[in-house]
Amino acid sequence: MDLNMNVDAPHSMGTTIIGVTYNGGVVLGADSRTSTGMYVANRASDKITQLTDNVYVCRSGSAADSQIVSDYVRYFLHQHTIQLGQPATVKVAANLIRLLSYSNKNMLQTGLIVGGWDKYEGGKIYGVPLGGTLVEQPFTIGGSGSSYLYGFFDQAWKEGMTKDEAEQLVVKAVSLAIARDGASGGVVRTVIINSEGVTRNFYPGDKLPLWHEELEPQNSLLDILNAPSPEPMNI
Repeated sequence: MDLNMNVDAPHSMGTTIIGVTYNGGVVLGADSRTSTGMYVANRASDKITQLTDNVYVCRSGSAADSQIVSDYVRYFLHQHTIQLGQPATVKVAANLIRLLSYSNKNMLQTGLIVGGWDKYEGGKIYGVPLGGTLVEQPFTIGGSGSSYLYGFFDQAWKEGMTKDEAEQLVVKAVSLAIARDGASGGVVRTVIINSEGVTRNFYPGDKLPLWHEELEPQNSLLDILNAPSPEPMNI
């Protein structure tokens, strides 16, 4: 087994990204680990990027690819807003990302989740996975940590959630992915978008809920060895 780490490898966001609709808006969430092979290049990266005042995108896959797609779409949406004299809708932003992703599907390795609120359709979530497909969903998950979350969301998600319930679900889900997926980690960031505007929240790693057999944060290795196993967290 070759243990040599290639620090010059492309930066990849083996990650967990989530978008959830609720009664009045959307909640986006993501972890913060960016890796280069086995090396963690950035443990506190921000994977939720602003496209317009009312639309954000969660990025996974190649960091460079997701950043350049976001930059292009932000520029196009700025021009679109100037021409129309009003903010672009969530569907317009999602379709621009779909167009770029599909037109360059042989060169891009990135999956994106577009979420936002507009006065025409309210809160909307769109998934744009590898290849450029556009799928509107009430909730969507992406990244390497998503494979651990499908059953959890089938059980925990429900229609008509409040803002607090939706954000709590997102934080729980990302913390579960962090516990199970070696490519996800760090802190949890959330963005809440509704008719009142945008709210960003930050949850440090030592404040996240613990899952089965996870250890409490400790300051000493001896404290970790002597700590009892926590009880499994209730959903």
